[in-house]
Amino acid sequence: MSSFVQVRSMKPVEVVVNDLMQQGYVYYRTEPAGRNFHPDFQPDLTPKQMLELGVFGGKYMTDCTEEFPDDWFENAKLCHERHDPNLNFFGVNASLPLYVWQQKGWIYPEDPRGWFQWYCRYYMGRRCPDDERQIKRWKAMRRHIGQIVSNCIAGDLSCRRRQRQALLHWAYDSRKF
Repeated sequence: MSSFVQVRSMKPVEVVVNDLMQQGYVYYRTEPAGRNFHPDFQPDLTPKQMLELGVFGGKYMTDCTEEFPDDWFENAKLCHERHDPNLNFFGVNASLPLYVWQQKGWIYPEDPRGWFQWYCRYYMGRRCPDDERQIKRWKAMRRHIGQIVSNCIAGDLSCRRRQRQALLHWAYDSRKF
């Protein structure tokens, strides 16, 4: 039996985005924040938790804080000037440059920053045509969990730090295995 609980949808809330990568983009939040996720999408971490742990070298979303709750950024590890891998929880760079993601066609036009931007908006209640593809991409990251479990002693966070950081970028908490 599934533990998925449907909470009543809410009146749509319009969000207008004006940041360095999008100007005048409008979307609607139709679900309560943190609720009514697809049953196949059960991330370990919220966007706030990810930002506090340290992801994307701290450079991610430094110009779009107005779109999301202030408390997401109170303890976030951010660097406005540059990508700093030392800000990542595992202290390593586990990111490809955005241009690589663009060249490979992994970027949905409405989310020009990629998967994490999609997740932040999904978490806040936006639902869009790209949800199914992004959830499928999230599920595909599970293959890295098996590699960590097979090759690392439980609790050894220094083992496979790059893979662990990559999982963290996808809302998986490798500290648990």
